[in-house]
Amino acid sequence: MQIRIDRTRCRGAGQCVLSAPGLFDQSEEDGMVVVLESTPPPELRDAARRAAALCPNSVIRIVESESEGAAGGDEGGGDKGRGEGGGPDAER
Repeated sequence: MQIRIDRTRCRGAGQCVLSAPGLFDQSEEDGMVVVLESTPPPELRDAARRAAALCPNSVIRIVESESEGAAGGDEGGGDKGRGEGGGPDAER
Protein backbone atom coordinates (compact mmCIF):
# COMPACT_ATOMS: atom_id res chain seq x y z
CA MET A 1 0.00 0.00 0.00
CA GLN A 2 1.11 3.51 -0.82
CA ILE A 3 -0.47 6.74 0.40
CA ARG A 4 -0.48 9.53 -2.15
CA ILE A 5 -1.79 13.03 -1.66
CA ASP A 6 -2.64 16.05 -3.76
CA ARG A 7 -1.75 19.01 -1.53
CA THR A 8 -3.19 21.46 -4.07
CA ARG A 9 -6.68 20.15 -3.16
CA CYS A 10 -6.14 20.21 0.62
CA ARG A 11 -8.12 22.78 2.61
CA GLY A 12 -6.82 21.78 6.05
CA ALA A 13 -10.00 20.15 7.40
CA GLY A 14 -7.86 17.76 9.47
CA GLN A 15 -10.08 14.68 9.15
CA CYS A 16 -7.03 12.65 8.13
CA VAL A 17 -5.17 13.61 11.32
CA LEU A 18 -8.17 12.82 13.49
CA SER A 19 -8.74 9.40 11.92
CA ALA A 20 -5.09 8.33 11.46
CA PRO A 21 -2.72 10.42 13.61
CA GLY A 22 0.09 7.91 13.10
CA LEU A 23 -0.02 8.49 9.34
CA PHE A 24 -0.94 12.15 8.88
CA ASP A 25 -0.22 15.54 10.38
CA GLN A 26 -0.85 19.13 9.37
CA SER A 27 1.82 21.63 8.44
CA GLU A 28 2.30 24.34 11.05
CA GLU A 29 2.89 26.84 8.23
CA ASP A 30 -0.29 26.40 6.20
CA GLY A 31 -2.36 23.65 7.89
CA MET A 32 -2.15 21.37 4.86
CA VAL A 33 -1.78 17.61 5.08
CA VAL A 34 1.61 16.05 5.74
CA VAL A 35 2.10 12.31 5.26
CA LEU A 36 4.14 10.83 8.07
CA GLU A 37 4.31 7.30 6.65
CA SER A 38 3.66 6.83 2.92
CA THR A 39 3.96 3.05 3.19
CA PRO A 40 1.94 2.19 6.29
CA PRO A 41 2.48 -1.02 8.23
CA PRO A 42 -0.34 -3.58 8.12
CA GLU A 43 -1.85 -2.45 11.42
CA LEU A 44 -2.40 1.11 10.08
CA ARG A 45 -3.75 0.26 6.62
CA ASP A 46 -7.41 0.33 7.64
CA ALA A 47 -6.85 3.73 9.24
CA ALA A 48 -5.28 4.96 5.98
CA ARG A 49 -8.31 3.78 4.01
CA ARG A 50 -10.66 5.42 6.52
CA ALA A 51 -8.75 8.72 6.29
CA ALA A 52 -9.00 8.65 2.50
CA ALA A 53 -12.73 7.98 2.69
CA LEU A 54 -13.29 10.80 5.21
CA CYS A 55 -11.27 13.48 3.41
CA PRO A 56 -13.80 16.09 2.27
CA ASN A 57 -11.63 17.20 -0.66
CA SER A 58 -10.49 13.74 -1.83
CA VAL A 59 -6.87 14.70 -1.24
CA ILE A 60 -5.74 11.22 -0.17
CA ARG A 61 -5.42 8.34 -2.60
CA ILE A 62 -4.59 4.80 -1.51
CA VAL A 63 -2.72 2.65 -4.01
CA GLU A 64 -2.94 -1.00 -3.12
CA SER A 65 -0.28 -3.40 -4.35
CA GLU A 66 -1.44 -6.41 -6.35
CA SER A 67 -0.72 -8.84 -3.51
CA GLU A 68 -2.52 -6.68 -0.92
CA GLY A 69 -5.58 -6.25 -3.09
CA ALA A 70 -5.88 -9.99 -3.65
CA ALA A 71 -5.07 -10.95 -0.07
CA GLY A 72 -7.27 -8.32 1.52
CA GLY A 73 -10.17 -8.69 -0.89
CA ASP A 74 -10.12 -4.94 -1.44
CA GLU A 75 -9.51 -4.60 -5.16
CA GLY A 76 -9.14 -1.00 -6.16
CA GLY A 77 -8.40 0.14 -2.61
CA GLY A 78 -9.13 3.71 -1.60
CA ASP A 79 -10.24 4.84 -5.05
CA LYS A 80 -13.41 2.78 -4.82
CA GLY A 81 -16.38 5.10 -4.89
CA ARG A 82 -14.24 8.25 -4.99
CA GLY A 83 -15.22 9.24 -8.54
CA GLU A 84 -11.62 9.15 -9.74
CA GLY A 85 -9.68 7.12 -12.23
CA GLY A 86 -12.45 5.89 -14.51
CA GLY A 87 -12.68 2.48 -12.82
CA PRO A 88 -15.45 -0.04 -13.37
CA ASP A 89 -18.00 2.16 -11.58
CA ALA A 90 -17.22 5.29 -13.63
CA GLU A 91 -19.95 4.63 -16.20
CA ARG A 92 -22.77 4.14 -13.68
